[in-house]
Amino acid sequence: MTHPDPSGRDQPLEQLQHVSATARVPDSIGRGMFATGAIVQHGANEYTLDFVQSLAPPSRVAARVNLPPAVAGQFVIALDQAIDTFAATFGQPPREPQAQPSSPAAGAGGADRPSAASPAAGPPDAPAPVPPQPISEAYDSLKLPDDMLGGVYANMVSISNTGSEFCFDFIAQLFPRSVVTARVYMAAPRVPELLASLKRSIAGG
Repeated sequence: MTHPDPSGRDQPLEQLQHVSATARVPDSIGRGMFATGAIVQHGANEYTLDFVQSLAPPSRVAARVNLPPAVAGQFVIALDQAIDTFAATFGQPPREPQAQPSSPAAGAGGADRPSAASPAAGPPDAPAPVPPQPISEAYDSLKLPDDMLGGVYANMVSISNTGSEFCFDFIAQLFPRSVVTARVYMAAPRVPELLASLKRSIAGG
């Protein structure tokens, strides 16, 4: 934590150490969005997470979040730890049946090397997963509303969970008040694939 000088110039930085616990949650964000998977893309300056709902056709992007590279790396570390804590409390998240190729789940792709959304992992004796489809084809089958094209910005992620699902609060931690810009819920079995997708994207960056 910084120590404020007499001029008070460091005070905003010190305040920012505490605002994450009191981030404002707009009414339109508080109810959250449920996602069955995610597509991860990256460019030189940001990682884009498209959280997808594939419960009924057409599949749609429920939330698009843009993270700075450093925050994406911190998210990976925190999510890894959260999954370990979940496993210690509730056991390993159960694996879901293999998804159909037409149902985007979670995948990783770079802006210059696009790849597809990969299906959720199946049980050990299940057939090998279907190879990822090109990311352009994945988006051909997705509905992406115009008002979501730019996504929202976050430079902090708060993770919580119950025995069945995880909640991600994406936060824009800015002075004078932090705000939750997106709240996403995912079933616990889907979260390890999100982590794997983030790791692949960062490793490929």
